[in-house]
Amino acid sequence: MTTVGVLTGGGDCPGLNAVIRAVVRTGAKHGFDTIGIRDGWLGLVAGNVEPLTDYSVTGILPKGGTILGTSRTNPFKNEADVQRLRDNIRKFGIDAIVAIGGEDTLGVANKLSKMGIPVVGVPKTIDNDVGATDYTFGFDTAVATVTEAIDRLHTTAESHHRVMVVEVMGRHAGWIATVAGIAGGADEILIPEIPFDLDEVTHHLRARYEKGKKFSIVVVAEGAQPKGVAEAIAQSARTDEFGHVTLGGVGNYLRDELEKRLDMEVRVTVLGHIQRGGSPTAHDRVLATRFGVAAVDLVRDKDFGKMVALRGDDIVAVSLEEAVANLKTVDMDLYKLATIFYGG
Repeated sequence: MTTVGVLTGGGDCPGLNAVIRAVVRTGAKHGFDTIGIRDGWLGLVAGNVEPLTDYSVTGILPKGGTILGTSRTNPFKNEADVQRLRDNIRKFGIDAIVAIGGEDTLGVANKLSKMGIPVVGVPKTIDNDVGATDYTFGFDTAVATVTEAIDRLHTTAESHHRVMVVEVMGRHAGWIATVAGIAGGADEILIPEIPFDLDEVTHHLRARYEKGKKFSIVVVAEGAQPKGVAEAIAQSARTDEFGHVTLGGVGNYLRDELEKRLDMEVRVTVLGHIQRGGSPTAHDRVLATRFGVAAVDLVRDKDFGKMVALRGDDIVAVSLEEAVANLKTVDMDLYKLATIFYGG
């Protein structure tokens, strides 16, 4: 009997439970047992696992978050943790691991694969920045959440003749800001890929005002930074186990600068973890389900060291090495489309 361990690592997002459900139910069709690994890689280090059955995954498809819990644990920070992880794989008779996560979780999966541990990856992140796949699940839900927020802010911004700054997630890639900004009719979109010029932003917003449009919406990714500034604005210097600081504050920075330059009232809304929560969209439920089924099919075929990916409308297998080689940043043609509406 093949035993498959499944874990979710890194930030949570809508659609994780849909993958877990698909792994368990597809595994049962193949005659596999499934073990849930609690709290990401930490569960394998600590030996915190539980059997997953058909009953375990009943009713979880529409639920956000993850029934397994998650963490940003990096077992490679400590050599002893890697050995504990390997010992627990043997102890629990795990024949293959399905690792659901973003760049950090999949980076660990890639290292373990090179050590001979059978691993299959599933790309998850609201940021849509995992390489080698057109889309990650969770992204569509986050964009829908941000778009709704922008729609709501439009009405109050217009009523009070204000500039509204909306700070959204996006450490290295501004996919959420770009797509939700276009969908929500934002008047300025600022992303990590392109350092922004405050003079240009001010010019565009003033041009709108002079045309009689007394309000504006500025969407900014948390990792965006002004020209001449070496690092993104962070809440503190403390880092997680993968060396990431907690970003946040660029929205307040913009408010202060724009109020001085425009002599208008500027308000900030930081959406934060609202973007991660809630029930997944139909698109994310279907994509997550397809990923989960395809991951178990790779286990069945003993095709390890791979990540399932979306290419066009097809689910394909790519190497974990390719998946983590480069972050997928915003398509500049798409971003240029947004700039058509600046100052309008």
